[in-house]
Amino acid sequence: MGISDMITNFIYKSLDDSDGVFELQRSALAEMFGCVPSQINYVIATRFSPEHGFIVESRRGGGGYIRISRASLDKAGLLMHTINSVGSELDAASAFALLKNLYAGGIISECAYRLIAAATGEQSLKKAPLEAKNRLRAEIFKQTLINTI
Repeated sequence: MGISDMITNFIYKSLDDSDGVFELQRSALAEMFGCVPSQINYVIATRFSPEHGFIVESRRGGGGYIRISRASLDKAGLLMHTINSVGSELDAASAFALLKNLYAGGIISECAYRLIAAATGEQSLKKAPLEAKNRLRAEIFKQTLINTI
């Protein structure tokens, strides 16, 4: 069993033990599993996304935390949660991961998946100034998802 699977199983068990809501500190969990905090980010982004039935909230800073809870949202609610989680910038890899999760979860159609991937991909934004690409990608991503609701 890989480290990602062990972290996933730990979070699932913690959610079960705490009635569906679990708060964690990324650095403490990384230390517990002997990995880097970005490994925790990866697990949360790929296995505890809204499309997988979870709501993830975070607060950054010294007392920061990540709160994972089981969601009972409909399709529109999951899309809105995803849109709200994007923020003002979105890199290409994150956009692709979010889209892949939305499509795999049956939240968006294959057509929407392909169109949004094309609109937010590097090829579409190649003429945009480097410092503006991630801001433009975030806006395009959010606006196209809003229009799928």
